[in-house]
Amino acid sequence: MRDVLLIALIAFLGAAAAGLAGAVVLRMLRRRSVTVSLTVVAGVTVMAMLAGTLAVARAMFLSPHDLTVVTTVVAMAAVVSLATALLLGRWVVARSRELARAARTFGEDGSFAAPGREATAELAELGRELAATSARLAESRERERSLEASRRELVAWISHDLRTPLAGLRAMSEALEDGVVPDPQRYFRQIRAEVERMNRMVGDLFELSRIHAGALALTPTRISAHDLVGEALAGVGPLAREHGVRLVGARVEPVPIEVDAEEMTRVLANLLVNAIRRTPADGTVAVAAERHEDSVVLSVTDGCGGIPEEDLPRVFDTGWRGTEARTPPAGAGLGLAIVRGIVEAHDGRAGVHNVSGGCRFEVTLPTAP
Repeated sequence: MRDVLLIALIAFLGAAAAGLAGAVVLRMLRRRSVTVSLTVVAGVTVMAMLAGTLAVARAMFLSPHDLTVVTTVVAMAAVVSLATALLLGRWVVARSRELARAARTFGEDGSFAAPGREATAELAELGRELAATSARLAESRERERSLEASRRELVAWISHDLRTPLAGLRAMSEALEDGVVPDPQRYFRQIRAEVERMNRMVGDLFELSRIHAGALALTPTRISAHDLVGEALAGVGPLAREHGVRLVGARVEPVPIEVDAEEMTRVLANLLVNAIRRTPADGTVAVAAERHEDSVVLSVTDGCGGIPEEDLPRVFDTGWRGTEARTPPAGAGLGLAIVRGIVEAHDGRAGVHNVSGGCRFEVTLPTAP
């Protein structure tokens, strides 16, 4: 038993010495290719076996012939192992280079694909992860391009919508200054109306900037959906009467919700104002609040005649104003974008779909505990 332990100790020391030397070499060559690293690992393994075997053979006082036989066998094993390591290293490197070539198109159009030939499990997994990340990056870039296009359109529309009233204000102020106005009070009322309209536009821009910056501060309070709808209807009543549109509160259930009452009233007001402006005289705008399992759906249905199917996904985009037939003269395309931002800040969602004779905007919010 003592001899066996001694042989094991000698073999361990010989192999450990070779392994330590190999670790030093591997660290020195750590920046080289995978082929070199695999060759060093295979060489260290064989040299450790060779060192342990020779140490034990010398300690056992083998004959020169037996020692030569053992050394030859181990040397041939070393040659075969090193050759195999070189081939495997070249194979792994070839697949790594294929992956690198494929990575040059990373994120361009989401068409990144892992190398076609068989690869190791690690490289295959890396290729799949890169392909998924490339697709997500391409989608993100597409969204960024869409948002940038919306911003450019918004700037153009806002510039146009501000230039027109500013030109009118300048003309009216010059006329008042020159004293050539037969009815100054009418000009004063017109100037005030234009200033209020521009003030609302600037307020919408400020609200939208807070939403996009994530700086929208909410003060949630428990309120009944019935009371929320009632406040919104009372606020837009004069506008509805001016346009000859009937407001109907259909199926308004007293469902408790926990929201920022001021912001959510603004949501309903924006939807109702849009619906009233796009509904013909003698038309009807219906408001509903219904419980759906653990949520409440606030809806506004108008008589606008419907929205083209291709435009439905863009309705809540910043700056979207639809066709000329649906666009009011003062519209800046901010109201529905503000609606979506406020609703999403409440962990809800906003949607729209066409119904008979018009469209239905829906706001889904979680019910209060």
